[in-house]
Amino acid sequence: MDRNPPRPESDEITLYVNTYYSLLRSSGEVRVRAFEEAHAFSHSALHPGALSEEPDLSAFAYAAARLPEDMIDMRLVVLGQSHELFEAAGYGVQDWAIVKTRGRRRPLRYDGAGTLAVFIASASDIDDLVPILTAWQIEWNKMHLRLRSAGTEQSEAEPASRDDARVATLLGIHEEEAKKLRDAFGGEAALRRGLEALATRPMDLKVRMLAPSHSQYQRAAQRWWSGVEPVYVKPTSKRAPVYFVSSNTHAIANLVGGYAQTQADAIVAWAKATDPEGLGDDVARAAESGDAETLAPLLYYLLRAFIHASPKGERMKEVRAFEAAHGLVHLAEPGHIDVDAQIARLADIDPAQLDPRLRVPGIEALKKSDAVLLNIDYPLGMAAYHLLSRVGQGVGDLRGVYVMGKAATLNGRVGDVMLSGTVYDEHSRNTFLFRNAFAAQDVQPFLRHGSVFDNQKAVTVRSAFLQNKEYMAAFYRSGYTVLEMEAGPFLGAAYELVNPRRVPTDEVIHLSARAGFDVGIVHYASDTPYSRRQSLLSKSLSYFGVDSTYACATAIVRRILELEVERHSD
Repeated sequence: MDRNPPRPESDEITLYVNTYYSLLRSSGEVRVRAFEEAHAFSHSALHPGALSEEPDLSAFAYAAARLPEDMIDMRLVVLGQSHELFEAAGYGVQDWAIVKTRGRRRPLRYDGAGTLAVFIASASDIDDLVPILTAWQIEWNKMHLRLRSAGTEQSEAEPASRDDARVATLLGIHEEEAKKLRDAFGGEAALRRGLEALATRPMDLKVRMLAPSHSQYQRAAQRWWSGVEPVYVKPTSKRAPVYFVSSNTHAIANLVGGYAQTQADAIVAWAKATDPEGLGDDVARAAESGDAETLAPLLYYLLRAFIHASPKGERMKEVRAFEAAHGLVHLAEPGHIDVDAQIARLADIDPAQLDPRLRVPGIEALKKSDAVLLNIDYPLGMAAYHLLSRVGQGVGDLRGVYVMGKAATLNGRVGDVMLSGTVYDEHSRNTFLFRNAFAAQDVQPFLRHGSVFDNQKAVTVRSAFLQNKEYMAAFYRSGYTVLEMEAGPFLGAAYELVNPRRVPTDEVIHLSARAGFDVGIVHYASDTPYSRRQSLLSKSLSYFGVDSTYACATAIVRRILELEVERHSD
């Protein structure tokens, strides 16, 4: 038992957080340069080169992947919680262009003239975005100064984009680092444009925050639920029991929806013809083996590219129609909130379409079930608290809360799976103790490459940037090995669903003693902070990463099916 849980403090990080929150209380625009000193002296594990004159291309690439490609044209970033707030402040975001990022799902709008509107769903969006913007600007200006010192004009910058060695020479970095810059800008064409901008001007971003409030976060959660609720209650007049899952949407759809299984021959033929990512031979061998469990992960991994290979999105429409006909409904951005949802009525699921690993004994009893699986797509940080709180208010009997997410591991490798029964939450400073529904034996049979570690301890951090080596070491010495962003807020919401008071602060909470529903949390390792190269350069986990993702998702769905089968078996 953790009678004296750790309370590691980093004065530098605390100062950094206090700095940007106090400055963003201003009703006007705040220069990002006002955050730079506190950012640099926080000694972030993701930005160790902040104080160096040499560009830290790893930190720049990490930040750039979480910002839109048009970021090089931005002058002002406006943070707001709703269309109404933006409109009241004079920003007509309804007519602005939608822009995306490669590494973070967050609603963004661009006016085409240097202003970016960012919709924030919780305080975690602020903790995430401000360090990203600051790191990006610090490294941009380092590179600009080097290009200016070298006397680089636009005409020189353009041909350099075709030659990593030339870029390395101009910036005074290693050629391997120059390749990171190409990745940071998103390809050859974007690199050429980015180098021209780097050579031309320094970056002087401004940020404005529009009167954030806790009630506005709750209002956003209500808008999200208003988009989910009609589909949830549509078939009957009563509110069905719910198994709540937070994971990605492709894993649940592939395991339960069945489309990839029915299109196996077409996907295999396409993979043989196009050899995507060099997997054509692997697909052919798996298909010839006749082993459905070997072939399934390849089908799931290739399905996205297979879908997008069809013109005009016709195949995606076909997928959604097929899933709906087999009990799974996908809701894209319900209530115009960028957290997709899926609803699967367990009685409507066709056992023949299930992934082979989900065909638990007695699966026929599912036809008697009145329960619903509600899956939502990875909310960030405190948004998890607001959304689960709203779900708990709106559904019938809540039978389970299951969280699958990415995490950094302090003692494992990318692709490993970690199962925790203790979570320290930086937001509330609470230590949650709970009985995890999953143990190593529930996941290991479905994991081909990595290892599964149960009985771990997790820390819910405020942001990937808001931690340094000393801070992580303090937790590690206390046995905390998993760093992630959602478990604490989810457990805080779960506490309030079974207790008559709000979640307290700075306490040890034994959730298992009061929870009236199953609780399971699984994390797969996507980063290793003590190995900086692997951490900062991790992009998509690619096919290797799909292994751990689907092992976790399979364990969660099997748990739900087994509980319902047991409930309805004669």
